[in-house]
Amino acid sequence: MREQRRKGPEGSIKKIGIILFWILVWQLLSMTIHNSILLAGPVEAVIALKHMILTREYWDAIMFSLFRIIGGFFFGSTLGIILAWLSYRVSLVEDILRPFISVVKAVPVASFVIILLIWAGNRILSFYISALVVLPLLYINTLGGLKATDIKLLEMAEVFRIPMLRQLRHIYLPSVYPYLHSAFQTALGMAWKSGVAAEVIGQPLGSMGNGLYQSKIYLETADLFAWTITIVVVSFLVEKLFLKIAGYSIGRMKRSLIL
Repeated sequence: MREQRRKGPEGSIKKIGIILFWILVWQLLSMTIHNSILLAGPVEAVIALKHMILTREYWDAIMFSLFRIIGGFFFGSTLGIILAWLSYRVSLVEDILRPFISVVKAVPVASFVIILLIWAGNRILSFYISALVVLPLLYINTLGGLKATDIKLLEMAEVFRIPMLRQLRHIYLPSVYPYLHSAFQTALGMAWKSGVAAEVIGQPLGSMGNGLYQSKIYLETADLFAWTITIVVVSFLVEKLFLKIAGYSIGRMKRSLIL
């Protein structure tokens, strides 16, 4: 117990030290280059971020992108999980979906962005792109988790005629969750990267992607770094919150199964 307690604070101090080390490297590089257009330093980025935080446009841009990207993430995740369940239950569905999933995985995000710009415009472009990026990740991992479910537990459930809803909650979900956890970690990051990239290309006004593009147009490198820091922080917080809620929910289901 004492060793675990020591590892906690020591681990946090180590992480902070590593972050400070790379910030120092960043600052030294900016001082060496001595050109804020080519490379703004961390101090300039923080000052730019401080000015941006005080504006309403900054928070509106975060909300604009957040709702669309997270909405696309949830839509793509839900659709991927449902399609994986159908494929697990009916092998013909898996055969039919295999080419579609392969194409969605292989086609570059830029191609989807251009096509969707023609079809749907740019206002909810990040929603569609996030969903398309997330869907194959959740489909493949969910299907893998379902196929890895303990056959003996399923046979027992069939013998005792346990309803499907209870099987889903107490047998399938605990089995699939490690696969989902890994998929969600990857999918959340990919959703943010692809969603913001779609906004940079599509240029919906009032989005974080538009803020990045405007920084590039006016050669405001400090603002560019400030927007990048914002995207990383928001993505990190959303990922931690979502995974914590998901882990807590699965933990409660497992405890209810034991009881």
